[in-house]
Amino acid sequence: MISIFTIPKAFVGHSAIIQRNAIRSWLQLEPNCEIMLLGDDPGVEDAARDLGIMHIPSIDRNQFGTPLLSSAFSTAQQIANNDIIMYVNSDIIFFQQFIDVMKTINFPRFLLCGKRWDLDVQNEIDFSHSAWVDEFLLRLRSQGKPHGHSGLDYFIFRRTSVNMRSFAVGRPGWDNWLIYDMRRKKIPVVDASKVIIAIHQNHDYSHSEFGEKKRVGGPEWAENIKMAGGLTNMLTLRDADWLMTKEGPERPSFARRIHPLLSLWYPWRLLLVVKRKLQWYIHEFLRVE
Repeated sequence: MISIFTIPKAFVGHSAIIQRNAIRSWLQLEPNCEIMLLGDDPGVEDAARDLGIMHIPSIDRNQFGTPLLSSAFSTAQQIANNDIIMYVNSDIIFFQQFIDVMKTINFPRFLLCGKRWDLDVQNEIDFSHSAWVDEFLLRLRSQGKPHGHSGLDYFIFRRTSVNMRSFAVGRPGWDNWLIYDMRRKKIPVVDASKVIIAIHQNHDYSHSEFGEKKRVGGPEWAENIKMAGGLTNMLTLRDADWLMTKEGPERPSFARRIHPLLSLWYPWRLLLVVKRKLQWYIHEFLRVE
């Protein structure tokens, strides 16, 4: 049994459509998952009531009104009725194989996460249609795009495993810090990209006054990076020290194991930060030219 918690945006316009799609996909999972919606943005209480799931309105926020992940993770771990807990962004669709995969993991503590697929979804999904999964996967193969190693939308862990800092939700940095924090504590980080399909329904970032084309920037982004201890404390799925298979977690091949070993060495992480900054400057220079 798994407890799922999320912090939805306001249920208005396109956000309402994709969030209902996501939550309804979680309601299809068997055995049934406990689902908790945290926060009191417009429409969240009504959505929880309509969908028959738990609503927890009280959650700490920063000076911009953005929910804080420290409050959400602490509350969810206290209230959840199950030992296995998942935080997931409120626009992610899962299928039954997600539950099947989770049955094979038996670590006393772990952090399981994986890549997502990006897909344009404009309409509500008809979950009463028995072939909705096959039709959706067919569409994903033709129109979906795999995301990179650094964009993370779900984390599965055992209760009390995560001590989250006061990051602003939906702003960059906290997810990559969490991988670093787990690796630093010698808690296994498991990359489930090969066996769990997570579909991110594309959206814009106009819900924030600091919204950019591909993310929310501004002072909240800067504060998240500062709270993480800087860019050197940002890791990605390349730094996972276990890989999830249909049979359970396995150690990666020797070549795949080099990166996770180096990622605990500060000079290596510093070198990667310098590399990323150089790549960004070159990209910006070529774009201007």
